[in-house]
Amino acid sequence: MTYPNPNDLYLCIDQGGHASRVLVFNQHGEMICQAFQPITARHTQADYIEYDAKAVVDSIRSALHSVFTELGPKQQAIKAAGLATQRSNVVCWDSQTGQALSPIISWQDRRGVSQVRSLQPHAEQIRLTTGLFLSSHYGASKLRWCLDHLPDVQAALATERLRYGPMASYLIHQLVEEQPHLTDSVNASRTQLLNLQTLDWDPTLLALFNVPRVPLPVCVPNLHSYGHLREAPAIPLLLVNGDQASAMYAYGALQPETAYLNIGTGAFLARPSGQARVYGRRLLTSLIWHQPDDTEFVLEGTVNGAGAALEWFEKEYTVPNLLQDLPHWLEEVYEEPALFLNGIAGLGAPFWLADFPSRFEGATRLEARAVAVVDSIVFLIQSGLEEMLKLASPPQQIQISGGLAHLGGLCQRIADLSGLPLYRPRQIEATGRGTAYLLAGLPSHWPEEKPGDWFMPKNNPSLLQTYRTWSALMRQNMRTHPAS
Repeated sequence: MTYPNPNDLYLCIDQGGHASRVLVFNQHGEMICQAFQPITARHTQADYIEYDAKAVVDSIRSALHSVFTELGPKQQAIKAAGLATQRSNVVCWDSQTGQALSPIISWQDRRGVSQVRSLQPHAEQIRLTTGLFLSSHYGASKLRWCLDHLPDVQAALATERLRYGPMASYLIHQLVEEQPHLTDSVNASRTQLLNLQTLDWDPTLLALFNVPRVPLPVCVPNLHSYGHLREAPAIPLLLVNGDQASAMYAYGALQPETAYLNIGTGAFLARPSGQARVYGRRLLTSLIWHQPDDTEFVLEGTVNGAGAALEWFEKEYTVPNLLQDLPHWLEEVYEEPALFLNGIAGLGAPFWLADFPSRFEGATRLEARAVAVVDSIVFLIQSGLEEMLKLASPPQQIQISGGLAHLGGLCQRIADLSGLPLYRPRQIEATGRGTAYLLAGLPSHWPEEKPGDWFMPKNNPSLLQTYRTWSALMRQNMRTHPAS
């Protein structure tokens, strides 16, 4: 797909954990304008993390209106729109009214853990079929929970009005005039119900999780004619993808020698494997791009508690300006360092523990504990990287993006511990830019406006020793907790 007019613009909707963003890019990857509307997750009880579905849709519409107002007549130059969403979020709704019958249940939510544990004998079969480790973070157990506990969902199923699936499918229904019941393969893959070989819903998995097939959307490639935006009927929605998948393309075609790290609410470390589905012992095999003649897979490590852990610390210890104070605290040298065993939202790859209690060891000083939370994020990333090295040649560098990438102290620690140069582009919010690249037809020329910063690895024996101590404590504590 190409657009020969050099004035063409591309509109990107990025629905993330803390905000809905709408960004407009030109064919050279330059951002023309943007708007965002914050959203707030609800923590209704332990392990429950969800969003009000109408509030999320309203936030996107508000951001769209802001962008269209800023663009004025230039809006006519927008040739296509793309949508990127949180991959494992799910929601149920009424096919006739469009009304949500459940909250949007977050990927961090673990309410389905009891069902997941009951399926443990099938864990290896599920992993080989989906590329995912059996976990309550993915959508299947959340959909089953809705069917078991929400009367409106049960009534809609009985009257054949129920629709459910990845959040992407709900947003397509709400934002597109034609109201198709579709989802892209990448978001579908995070339900843990998609077969990576057929790229369609797997009958065996549907039966295992006891999730009826009829309410699920039709799976289509990422680039597809989804319809036209309600807010601007002249603009077709031609691309839907997962947020982490789009972020990898922010600076053009994937480089196999690079490890990609996108770090926001969670942290996601990915190594491209091309069209090969490479299976790691403790890592995910993730689909990030699907066209009829082209698929892209990555090996992926996940950290559930990245920005989420800092948000927890900010609330737990009443530190209103944590992100402002952290850069200074990360430069200090602490005679008595603290360690943080980080189980915020459960442990992802390579540990896979849904219920792991977080706790501090060592210093009680507030600043030292805040730094320990950052260190725990670095250590979890390093654990995933070390697992990755068992399956692939060492990467030559790490490229970082996402909201927490602004913390130079975190970037330097990752470089020091991994021994790899780390590159931080100037524009660290990568999902929108990657969406624009895919929407623009994967152009060969997709330059950065200005070069970013390199963090070269330094000798840091103190950090290495702290990591070894932390790793030993993590192994010791994991022996007493059940797998997810």
